[in-house]
Amino acid sequence: MAQDIVTRFAPSPTGFLHIGGARTALFNWLFAKHHGGKMLLRIEDTDRARSTQEAVDALMDGLSWLGLDWDGDPISQFSRVDRHKEVVDQMLENGTAYRCYSTPEEVDAMREKARAEGRPPRYDGTWRDKDASEAPEGIDPVIRLKAPQNGETVVDDMVQGRVVIPNKDLDDFVLLRSDGTPTYMLAVVVDDHDMGITHIIRGVDHLTNAARQTLIFNANGWDVPKMAHIPLIHGPDGAKLSKRHGATGAEAYRALGYLPQAMRNYLARLGWSHGDEEIMSLEDMIKWFGMDAVGQSAARFDFKKLENLNGHYMRATDDAELLEHWKVYLAHADNGAAVLEWMSDAANAQTALTALPGLKERAKTLVELTDSASYLWRQRPLENDEKAIKILTDDARAILGDLNGVLSGVADWQAEPLEAAVKAYAEDKDLKLGKVAQPLRAALTGRGTSPGIYDVLIALGRDESLARIADQAA
Repeated sequence: MAQDIVTRFAPSPTGFLHIGGARTALFNWLFAKHHGGKMLLRIEDTDRARSTQEAVDALMDGLSWLGLDWDGDPISQFSRVDRHKEVVDQMLENGTAYRCYSTPEEVDAMREKARAEGRPPRYDGTWRDKDASEAPEGIDPVIRLKAPQNGETVVDDMVQGRVVIPNKDLDDFVLLRSDGTPTYMLAVVVDDHDMGITHIIRGVDHLTNAARQTLIFNANGWDVPKMAHIPLIHGPDGAKLSKRHGATGAEAYRALGYLPQAMRNYLARLGWSHGDEEIMSLEDMIKWFGMDAVGQSAARFDFKKLENLNGHYMRATDDAELLEHWKVYLAHADNGAAVLEWMSDAANAQTALTALPGLKERAKTLVELTDSASYLWRQRPLENDEKAIKILTDDARAILGDLNGVLSGVADWQAEPLEAAVKAYAEDKDLKLGKVAQPLRAALTGRGTSPGIYDVLIALGRDESLARIADQAA
């Protein structure tokens, strides 16, 4: 049975992968992987005005960056319109759907009357049992579901529990519009059936659709997939996550310097948990994931928590792998092109790789790492920031003159010999180490703060380091 599980991620192409959609995709992906099944990708692109290829590409790019691969080729919902109409024709023949000739104005009047009488505003079933011979001329009908009027529809949700909706509250909703285009409600059901979807995992905002979609499955004699409606993501203030809280698209987090593995880990913990585990490998997430541990309450997005988690992953990631992530970030960051061009030189890329152990210990994002690393590609003579200017007094420049000679004599350009030489000089001159290290840092980086000075010396190499010190020495 495990091999038969099929989930799907079915976004509307809006130009980016919303972070809530990314979490939905992740849950579908983890559930499928946990059971040895498949996750399919369906682009719900029936809104032709919004569904550009550029928007579709942006969605797929976001999924790929997060490492959420799908099985088979992406399926376009729009390309299946003929199949949707075919199903409606079968429903008309079977008597589970009917043609409705009520005009939009008549339907509006029905709803207004229902409101005035204290009833739910909906279509009143005027054409439900009328003979086709009564059809008026010149009106293209819509096709409506002939919904059951008695009993109840039950959704046994894997997260929300048993949801019961009286059928009297579900009207004969439209399946096919008067122009022949299918409604979202119909298209989703037909596609899920034809794709063999066994589990529908989506946001709880779709729970209101579940009963109506169940009616369509039942009307066609199809098995209803198991459903799981997961909680929404809220901002720190408890309101639904929106642009005012900050970045809402996956691609924005890439440009903000977050690693995909950190995003996966963080998104997995939004609404799902495994004991007290905070940091989980991808293998652990796949092994542990289950809908039974998904909560019903909305999850709050904590940007500080994500930042701290990202810092952990940066420190834990192999330097060569982190360098590749750094390049991906630079390709999408403002002003990243110049740094990426600098890195295209093999010697410079090696310099960056050499600097990474010191850089990643102090950075929580690739933005911070890039800022700290900027000394690597700055051209001599360096333009000093305000802190560096204050540090580089006449006395400090005299110290740099001495250090230039001291460090020139270090044969083995490694951390321990360099540190020993600097400390020996400080002791010989009866200076606190900070009085020596601060001018050295300012001379090497042009800034008052930087990675450890020995890391900087090694990353820059002997020639560049001594040249920068000489530039600032008295």
